Amino acid sequence: MCGIVGVTGNDNAVKLLIHGLEKLEYRGYDSAGIYVNDQDGHDYLVKRKGAISNLKAAITPDVHGSTGIGHTRWATHGGVTVENAHPQFSQDDRFYLVHNGVIENYKELKKEYLSDVKFTSQTDTEVVVQLVDHFVVTEGMDTRDAFLKTISLLKDGASYAFLLMDREQPDTLYVAKNKSPLLIGLADGFNVVCSDSVAMLNVTHNFLELKDGEVVTVKPDSIDIEDSEGNHVERKPFYVDTDPSEADKGIYPYYMLKEINEQPNVLRKLSQKYLSEDGQSKIDPKILEAMKAADRLYIVGAGTSYHAGLVGKNMFEKLVGIPTEVEVASEFAYADPLFSEKPFFIFLTQSGETADSRVVLQNVTKRGFPTLTITNVQNSTLSREADYTLLLDAGPEISVASTKAYTAQIALEAILAKSLGESLGLKRAADFNLRQQLGLVATGMQAVIDEKDHFDEVSKQYFVEASKAFYIGRGIDYYVSLEAALKLKEISYIIAEGFASGELKHGTIALIEEGTPVVAIATQAKTASLTRNNLEETKSRGAKTFTISTESLAEDGDDIVLQDVDEMLTPLLSVVPAQLLAYYTSLNKGLNVDRPRNLAKSVTVE
Repeated sequence: MCGIVGVTGNDNAVKLLIHGLEKLEYRGYDSAGIYVNDQDGHDYLVKRKGAISNLKAAITPDVHGSTGIGHTRWATHGGVTVENAHPQFSQDDRFYLVHNGVIENYKELKKEYLSDVKFTSQTDTEVVVQLVDHFVVTEGMDTRDAFLKTISLLKDGASYAFLLMDREQPDTLYVAKNKSPLLIGLADGFNVVCSDSVAMLNVTHNFLELKDGEVVTVKPDSIDIEDSEGNHVERKPFYVDTDPSEADKGIYPYYMLKEINEQPNVLRKLSQKYLSEDGQSKIDPKILEAMKAADRLYIVGAGTSYHAGLVGKNMFEKLVGIPTEVEVASEFAYADPLFSEKPFFIFLTQSGETADSRVVLQNVTKRGFPTLTITNVQNSTLSREADYTLLLDAGPEISVASTKAYTAQIALEAILAKSLGESLGLKRAADFNLRQQLGLVATGMQAVIDEKDHFDEVSKQYFVEASKAFYIGRGIDYYVSLEAALKLKEISYIIAEGFASGELKHGTIALIEEGTPVVAIATQAKTASLTRNNLEETKSRGAKTFTISTESLAEDGDDIVLQDVDEMLTPLLSVVPAQLLAYYTSLNKGLNVDRPRNLAKSVTVE
């Protein structure tokens, strides 16, 4: 949610800030703004509602500077207005602040310290910048101490990423974070700040991670990190090995279509990274040893990652024989569950910054339980804080609706399950030729993608005029139905649900009306005929039915027939038609495929 960029020491600050904000559009936003200072007594604040293109259009040629901050806002406190957009500023126009996160006690602070201040916005962020100004003006503090004082007043556990400028110190950025991601980038002769490295890969690949509670003073030629106890910290940068072009749409009209098309290659890369040519595991043995000691696995995720975890449960139980539970992070974070004696926790997160999952990670870490994060983002918070990490290496996923991260998570779960089963000496795992199967899946994916124009027509026939739709299946087909429905609802705004097909008669079938689209996924031999019977029940009540099956289970009249692969891996194939149907439905409804309303790519607040 929201995006922060900053630069100090570069005369092209405006250009760098706008470029960075455009790269952070995937995070979700409804307004944007920049503040820049040229070090010669001239500064400029420009804010606009809506797209960054609106902001760009408002930046006149005279707006320039060598130090500045920028922000894309996703409204929380206060509506979508120019006044509520960031940067927020103090009443004397001295301080400017951009902020990600939520300040829970902002009303109390406003009442106690700022009763005589005239506010121009309804945001919690303005309270913070006015507090800094208050401590400088009324108590004679310098900017750094006023910043520290303000942070100390925030409610324990507050989520924030702050980037502050003082117009009387126009070459300096003051940075602080807690629970919300923020990085410092080391460029050639200048420094940058960003929520995600993708925003500044055009100028540097070297970044410093920031830890919770740290406050940083950034100048063009220096970076001073101070921990929560006031100690100065030396830290080596890490290198982000990503080609900036990977974050561009290239020939595609939308990132989502690009990322759907990238899935076959992502699977091949994962196979090469974690499996040798003869199929032997290349997973870190320390991870496998820690998992072998477990009597139960807990997979924790949110949204699409939760759905990937449901598929993974089936793999771990079949290939390893360890009972596996899958938990919704936001629920599990505040539950009081009974754990087994030797649990092992797997966190699935595309961004590595998911706030709800992080709460769970912190809870189980306090109890001394071993943890593994599977993520697409190197050096992300959940990656750093877990005992072990496995990277998806899927390349930047920019579209809000996750596609390639989902299939990469499932593929990596399969590799991990096979590797663990083999290390336990289990024949069923050793006999599972996963490298070959992933190759077949990649080929099958490509075959579906090559027929994408067909899904354009299907979307018009079934979904564009629909107000609701259903996906049904049993077992892992049901798990895919959940993900398929999520894809459709989040980018087309159709009320879409995934159901276990056997549950239709227990209430859901009452929702079926004349013309209601119902898509059945039937890729499992044990349950395919049952799902088909359930689909017929909806058809007899007027539903427009659509069937996705595999070659060995196909019947005359099936709409999409997928290549045969091992049944455990069919979710990697059956989800691709659903992704394409969601994409074309959104496209044909004239919606913004990559940035659906009210949604953010990286959910960094609870």
